[in-house]
Amino acid sequence: MQAFIHPTLTKLFDGIKNFQQRAYELDSTAMKDLAEHGQQPKVLLIACSDSRVDPAILTNAGPGDIFVLRNVANLVPTYLMEGKHDGARSAIEYAVRDLEVEHIVILGHARCGGIKALLKTLSGQKPQRDFIGDWVSIALDGCYRYVIDQLAGSNEDSGELVREVDMESLCDHQHLVERAAIRGSLDNLLTYPWIKERVDAGKLNLHGWWFDLENGDLWATDADNSAFLPVID
Repeated sequence: MQAFIHPTLTKLFDGIKNFQQRAYELDSTAMKDLAEHGQQPKVLLIACSDSRVDPAILTNAGPGDIFVLRNVANLVPTYLMEGKHDGARSAIEYAVRDLEVEHIVILGHARCGGIKALLKTLSGQKPQRDFIGDWVSIALDGCYRYVIDQLAGSNEDSGELVREVDMESLCDHQHLVERAAIRGSLDNLLTYPWIKERVDAGKLNLHGWWFDLENGDLWATDADNSAFLPVID
């Protein structure tokens, strides 16, 4: 007797069947090796949970290529944030200390719902949800550190830098907030002592990527994490 398959899930089951045929029937070598010897990915990829931005699909990665952590707005909490029951930090620790990945990539994207929730929170309209508002607040430091400087103007009379940025300007430049959140999470990674140690020793590299849903372009941080530059010509 076969299990009941809900019509909504039929496409997913068909996909698993196709994967089974490709990976186990046509050429089982790779999966057999992964099963017998374990995974050895070189990359930890921290991505958003958004259904439009699947990291394996975007990168055409195969089984064993990338260790993936997904959460709302692809955020990295600081090492010292309260609470030990944290899936994000435990996944990061396992990837770095046990799998010994050589690269950590934070993959953000345009029109991120998590960042939109952050902007609503900043405007005094914190989402009426149990967890999302507090979670996206992780990105606040990065937002203030990297967006305010870009959008701040100068006082016409005194010439002094104006630090205040109105919410309309922030909402009109959501892509800057999304990129700032990525850069803030890169900073947060360096609060983990065993990550900073590996980065300083040249054994681990940190990268920020931003994917444009509108046209498929990818932008990546430069060497010192000071700016995003286009990757694809």
